[in-house]
Amino acid sequence: MSKVFTITEGLENLGALRTGGQGSVYKGRRTGTIYSAVKLIPTPVHTESLDDKNYRNFQNEVTKLQKVNEKPNPNVVKILSWGITESGSFPFIEMEYIDGPDLGELLQPPHEKIFTLKELIKVADQLSCALVHCHMVGVKHGDIKSNNVKYNVHTGNYVLLDFGLAIMSEEQRRSSIRHAGAIEFMAPEQHDGKMMLQTDVYSYGVILYELLTGQVPFPLQSENDAGRNAVMLGHMESPVPDAMQLRKANLPEGWSAQRKAQEMQVPVWLLNLIYKCLQKNPEDRFSSGMSLHDAIVSGSLANVAAGQAPAVNPVVLPAANSNAITEPVADESKVTLSKPVFYAMISMLIIFMGFSIYATFLKKDARLKDNSTQDSVKMKKDTPKVEPKYEEPVNEYANPMSQDSLQDNGNENKQPEILQPQTNTDSAVGNQPDTAANQ
Repeated sequence: MSKVFTITEGLENLGALRTGGQGSVYKGRRTGTIYSAVKLIPTPVHTESLDDKNYRNFQNEVTKLQKVNEKPNPNVVKILSWGITESGSFPFIEMEYIDGPDLGELLQPPHEKIFTLKELIKVADQLSCALVHCHMVGVKHGDIKSNNVKYNVHTGNYVLLDFGLAIMSEEQRRSSIRHAGAIEFMAPEQHDGKMMLQTDVYSYGVILYELLTGQVPFPLQSENDAGRNAVMLGHMESPVPDAMQLRKANLPEGWSAQRKAQEMQVPVWLLNLIYKCLQKNPEDRFSSGMSLHDAIVSGSLANVAAGQAPAVNPVVLPAANSNAITEPVADESKVTLSKPVFYAMISMLIIFMGFSIYATFLKKDARLKDNSTQDSVKMKKDTPKVEPKYEEPVNEYANPMSQDSLQDNGNENKQPEILQPQTNTDSAVGNQPDTAANQ
């Protein structure tokens, strides 16, 4: 076994983990200042015995919280210790300290009044993972609100804090809610001191609604009893205000028109999920964090896959909220046309196409005629011109020289043969007329 020694002040070496050529790795323990968050339960425990009802309830719930830490979850605060205080005998829970702002602080200046869709979906996913982790071991948080979800600046995760109400009895919860609870995030059944898995789902829906719109569904107008009662009645009886109208009204003025249009494209599955979480009747909500998380995964996949319908079933909403689900979100960057204008444009397009086709055929016919004319002219030019042959008329009284003897037989210098008349006395005398006889 390696020797335990102090590496530096406040850091002890508990032994080597592994050794290699580049050096050794040791397990260390820091003994300096460690920060933690401690939750004190207001109901004192008179005796640390199972005969004490408060102590017995505390022990039962602490046993459940131990299961939460059996498998660490990056979205659930680590519970370090629990017990009874030495003075006052109050139950307490010690949790790790998360360095960073909570959701309520992230909605205040200098931050924007609403969350971007990208960050909102991130919160929805990670907070549902925290509920799954708790509900799987039977732990109901009971006090989910924006101040109990912090952003860890070191890990970039959103972490669920404060399991104080989880270890209270119903009577203690009822008293705490009535006097000091964050009534804006409480489910209708909590006003009767009841707490179930669907209670956490309702509070989860209030958080998402607040991040989407910039305010809770039923804001607290005053801290007196009248103001708290008005919020309580709102949770129990009033319809949830239209989330899309509130988001549009609270868009930051510094955003460009394009970004505003993009941030108004809220997925339908996300709106359906929020409104289902905010149903008055617990049976109409998601039954637990597991079914809630499944709906988020299915909705996200359906939003990505083309042609696949959202997995989150549409929720039947009050008339005041139905437009947020059924009507598409208007995109300011797009131009909409009425039906008459659309039909007129289609008719003009058809006429234009017909005219274009007619003009094309007309030009083609003219081109064919022009080509035929050019071909006929070309043929006339290519045909050799035949001169008419002149023949002299035959004179039967002309010199009785044969015409053939006058033709050129291939020798230009050859003189034509002249026929000499034969002298025949006899024939000549015989042929002369008998003038004497005639006389």
